Amino acid sequence: MVEGSMTQGAGQGPAMRTETLRDFRVPVNEPAPYAVSTGMPGEPPVYGAYPAYYDEGVPSVPAQPHYAPAADMVPAPPQGSEPEHATGEDPEEGDPDGYTPTQRDLPVIGRGALGGPGDTVQVHYVPPDAAEAAGPGPLYVVGDVHGYLDELVTELQAQGLIDADRRWSAGNARLWFLGDFTDRGPDGIGVIDLVMRLSAEAAAAGGYCKALMGNHELLLIGAKRFGDTPVSSGAGTATFQAAWLLNGGQRSDMERLQDVHLQWMSRLDAAVLAEDHLLLHSDTTAYLDYGDSVEDVNDTIHELLNRNDADITWDLFRKFTKRFAFRDEGTGPQAVRELLDTYGGSRVVHGHSPIPYLLGEVGTEDGDASRGPEAVDGPHVYAEGLAIAMDGGVTMAGKLLVVQLPLNG
Repeated sequence: MVEGSMTQGAGQGPAMRTETLRDFRVPVNEPAPYAVSTGMPGEPPVYGAYPAYYDEGVPSVPAQPHYAPAADMVPAPPQGSEPEHATGEDPEEGDPDGYTPTQRDLPVIGRGALGGPGDTVQVHYVPPDAAEAAGPGPLYVVGDVHGYLDELVTELQAQGLIDADRRWSAGNARLWFLGDFTDRGPDGIGVIDLVMRLSAEAAAAGGYCKALMGNHELLLIGAKRFGDTPVSSGAGTATFQAAWLLNGGQRSDMERLQDVHLQWMSRLDAAVLAEDHLLLHSDTTAYLDYGDSVEDVNDTIHELLNRNDADITWDLFRKFTKRFAFRDEGTGPQAVRELLDTYGGSRVVHGHSPIPYLLGEVGTEDGDASRGPEAVDGPHVYAEGLAIAMDGGVTMAGKLLVVQLPLNG
């Protein structure tokens, strides 16, 4: 467990770097001992195992406190207005003035996307015939960003994807973000705004900039939609608001979060095939619970989110918080093959689990500093070469990864 990390980045004061915890904290309203499931009683906690609660028989640390959100954490609706989605209507109904819903795979730019009402995007339009004649450009993927906007800009510029003014400069290149734009770092909404704008600019230039849904997008959607509404966590009750705070939620992000951001996040796909690569956020086989094709998985998850049900959204969040399905030398490659056999592709590319933890190189006591997060300088290929991990551990002072696929060698 990372010492002192429980309240870091929990919206209590200035934004600061918050490390990725060894497990996702799930607050409960009922007293219960806290432990991390390892499969065998008495074994030490394993990073990434979903928190489990036991009545007896397993050593545990004290239960984490339930944090009551600050009164101003979630902006109150204007007087005389109904709470967001309180009527059970389709989330697309009652859209803010000036916002027109589009298909989920098209860029959405609206109020607040560039920092204030009335902002517009100036792009250079490339006729479709010219773009098709040029053929598809190079394919890039971006690992977990977690609010580190400056680091993201630096890496995108280093790859020639954006210019000094943070504008798309890569023509017909194709760029995929693997999810987790917010929480832990200082400017998650700034990251979302940049990605939304680059989506429009890249499309106009004959390329594209797209994004997948991560578990932190589900967490933020839940915190905004449901707040302190109790949900069933399998160990009593929990709330999205408290879970968001305990897992790096930033007050500044919640204050700046607008409907256009929520609608953009809720329309993100969970999986995609790109040049024989199966792109996912999480290193889990939970995707198999939602369909036998990439299209089915995405359609099912969108339909579930549109139900606007706290327990259903929590179950989505819980499943896509699982990790390390590909790490074990015995079962990991088979888990990857099950995904590839179902959805296609020859390799899985994922974020979610920081590479230092996949390598077991955090928390060692041998004093070898070179094995820390700062030693990660590129993606990690593992599971008999079938999986590529892209979370370099930016929340742990590691590197934010932006790489071109396929990898050389």
